[in-house]
Amino acid sequence: MQPREDFLLKAYELGIIKFGNFILKSGIESPFYVDLRPLASSPQLLKTLANQLLDLVEKSPFELICGVPYAALPMGTTMSLASGTPLIIKRKENKGYGTKRMVEGIYHDGQNCLLVEDVITSGQSLLETIEEVEREGLKVTDIVVVLDREQGGIQKLKEKGYSVHTLFTINEVIDLLHRFHRLDDSEVGRIKNFLENPPAPPVKKRVGLDKKQISHPVGKKLIEIALKKNSNLIASADVISSAELIKLAKDVGEHIVALKLHTDIIRDFSFELIEELKQISKEKEFLLFEDRKFGDIGNTQDLQFKEGMYRIASWADMITSHVIAGEESLKVFDNVGVVAIVEMSTKGTLTDDYYVGKALNAAKNSPNVMGAVAQRKVSDDLLLFTPGVNMSSSGDSKGQQYNTPEKVCSEYHTDFIIVGRGIYKAADAALAAKTYKESGWAAYLNSFE
Repeated sequence: MQPREDFLLKAYELGIIKFGNFILKSGIESPFYVDLRPLASSPQLLKTLANQLLDLVEKSPFELICGVPYAALPMGTTMSLASGTPLIIKRKENKGYGTKRMVEGIYHDGQNCLLVEDVITSGQSLLETIEEVEREGLKVTDIVVVLDREQGGIQKLKEKGYSVHTLFTINEVIDLLHRFHRLDDSEVGRIKNFLENPPAPPVKKRVGLDKKQISHPVGKKLIEIALKKNSNLIASADVISSAELIKLAKDVGEHIVALKLHTDIIRDFSFELIEELKQISKEKEFLLFEDRKFGDIGNTQDLQFKEGMYRIASWADMITSHVIAGEESLKVFDNVGVVAIVEMSTKGTLTDDYYVGKALNAAKNSPNVMGAVAQRKVSDDLLLFTPGVNMSSSGDSKGQQYNTPEKVCSEYHTDFIIVGRGIYKAADAALAAKTYKESGWAAYLNSFE
């Protein structure tokens, strides 16, 4: 008997695979269920498995090992001990105290990390893990998997450029168990039929702008403009003079749904500028979006919003605000649509999963909040605004990280893309805005397919 076969039969006796009717995470009903966690209670089998997995990636370049939580953590740990390769630990959720890091261990930017997974089905959980690991500055090129359920996950990962090394496929497992009389003919037939004709997983379709249950009047107005213009584009105007701002507004106005401003960087700010912007926005049908990023106690935010030289409350249709001070701090923003900043797009941002979850809850519980800024899917009760969109750059020297319209619309279900330098730094801002408008709207429509 070969070592792989011997290992599998011994592992089977531990109960790592069960037969019957099981609902998987994807929503599919399966005639078998694989659970490799019992292996953690058999040190000898775990050691055998670790050595077999290491043999699969003997020629692969990696400097770190990470087991996908939770079932693969013991495997990754044992592989680390057997090979002398440092282990890092990827948390499944943020613990909410201490360092609040999602990846624990000692590592540095650019290191190559081998991911270890127990079972792969659709590949979605692996892709989510890869994104979080790469967000820490690490590289992932190789993935080693104990069992491939042969339901498309391997192919999906390979299409994205990852090398996947598999110890067993489910067909190999079924054939081996049948050969050694652990499965009878009828059971094999039922399982093989399932594998050859896999049911499609139930798909949660994204909610279109026309179906969003947004009660805030500014949110409704923004959706109305978007559907009328066939545009989900917001231009970020990070310019420092009134003349530049007016020219940009005139150039891009017909293509955008909102113009995002930072009035505190305008060297010659005046209310004559605001009046002219209001007139342009009325003529070209877009909203004025002040990206003030409020982030203080309620009383201070109230003064910043209504008083001072900018008097934002007197002219802005929309504003951004952090929710770091809690729900009560958001109540000061009257007669304006609030976009809550729950996650930022910069490298090394401190808005981790724990913070994002708490911030989203606060945003959903605040009636004057109509949307959120984030780099992930959010509740259908909120509009999603995603900054850091650029079709020709991946980032800058100051920590900004960019995504394409296609990625943010298909993966995050973004409602509105926010484009800054891709437009205002372009040689022809009007043409760039038109290009982003068409690309963004096409990506939005394609995300329903």
